[in-house]
Amino acid sequence: MAKKSLSEMSFLDHLEELRWLLVRSSIAIVILAVAVYFVSDYIFEEIIFGPTKVDFITYRFFCDASHYLGFAETICIEELPFTIQNTTMEGQVNVFVWTCITAGFILGFPYLLWEVWKFISPALYESERKYAKVFVLTASLLFFIGVLFGYYVIVPMSVNFVATFSVADVVKNEFNLESYISMIKTSVIAGGLFFELPIIIYLLTKLGLVTPTFLQNTRKYAVVIVLIIAAIVTPPDVVSQVTVAVPMLLIYEISILISKFVVKKQEKNEQLSTRV
Repeated sequence: MAKKSLSEMSFLDHLEELRWLLVRSSIAIVILAVAVYFVSDYIFEEIIFGPTKVDFITYRFFCDASHYLGFAETICIEELPFTIQNTTMEGQVNVFVWTCITAGFILGFPYLLWEVWKFISPALYESERKYAKVFVLTASLLFFIGVLFGYYVIVPMSVNFVATFSVADVVKNEFNLESYISMIKTSVIAGGLFFELPIIIYLLTKLGLVTPTFLQNTRKYAVVIVLIIAAIVTPPDVVSQVTVAVPMLLIYEISILISKFVVKKQEKNEQLSTRV
């Protein structure tokens, strides 16, 4: 049976397509989650709990940078005074399952993008459909860069901050396992999704929902929000806050440039169509 065109599809047809998109995406995530199970020991020991070790690559980088810049030992970490404990019977099982599923989602993100592209492609012009590979490749690359940014920058800074912060010496830091894992997941996925901002702005500009003028007018608010986020997730020192804030502000500025490019291209096409 031939696939219906966009104009022939009813609302229920669209819902059916969306349902199958979700089904295929869920199956892909589950399959990848099962694959992650076979390397779960490495993932937990070296990746999940990597930032709890003082020799983690990010801590060593900032320590070496502090020596190079003449900050002495101000950024070097000699101890992370906290322990991670499990306080519920099913806690470790839940953490294990959801960590595998989260890893499956991250690894399967390019496939999820491909499914989304197939879903929206009937609404695009023929000339736009040929950019499917470019869209998936670019969006996937940005997502993985964001995930790495979240893991290697936001996570270790957050761990260092909460581990060394104390309201009184009598209070000891004993973090709940689920709380720690939740922080890891939130940081890496939020980082990945934030780095998708240029793609989101591109699509919103194409739809006429966002303009470069709007983004420029809201820049000051974006700067404040980014600085607040940087202050929350990093230790109270300028170097750490700048390390987090600068890439996020750079992504926002790139999004403005992309929006300008889209608008100029649309205006150019309108002028050409008018002349014809």
